[in-house]
Amino acid sequence: MTSRLDQALISLRQILRATEISSRALAKQCGLTPSQLILMEILAKSGAAAPSALAKDVSLSQATVTALIDKLENRNLVERKSDEKDRRRVSVVLTSKGAATLENAPSLLQQRFERGFGKLEDWEQAFLVAALERTVALLDAEELDAAPVLDVGAINDPAK
Repeated sequence: MTSRLDQALISLRQILRATEISSRALAKQCGLTPSQLILMEILAKSGAAAPSALAKDVSLSQATVTALIDKLENRNLVERKSDEKDRRRVSVVLTSKGAATLENAPSLLQQRFERGFGKLEDWEQAFLVAALERTVALLDAEELDAAPVLDVGAINDPAK
């Protein structure tokens, strides 16, 4: 292997490890996955949201968001509320327990990435995106389903 190849593989491994370590720390500290925490953060900002709006906000399928909401609801971190005028419409809201959990949650690796990425010049952002897309192509991973969430494994993994 060449030294550039070695460095590329080391960098990929460091990204994978950082993602795994961050996900484990979040799970250990508050029992959440990054995807669940992101949904809760959206609810904290919006006050309430329809599951379809949440799915659009996080670029996940409606089924995946429903599974995440089910898990959060089972832990009393969120609750579904029916609209008083139209009972078919449902909103999801953060409970007080959910708000407390969110307040005590560690900073996500994704948030650190977003802050750093936002500080880059436009050309640097474009270059980084192009390099990452090229890396995906080198790994023949273009067809893998992925959401813009730094997490390990499947987003709707039943173990999470």
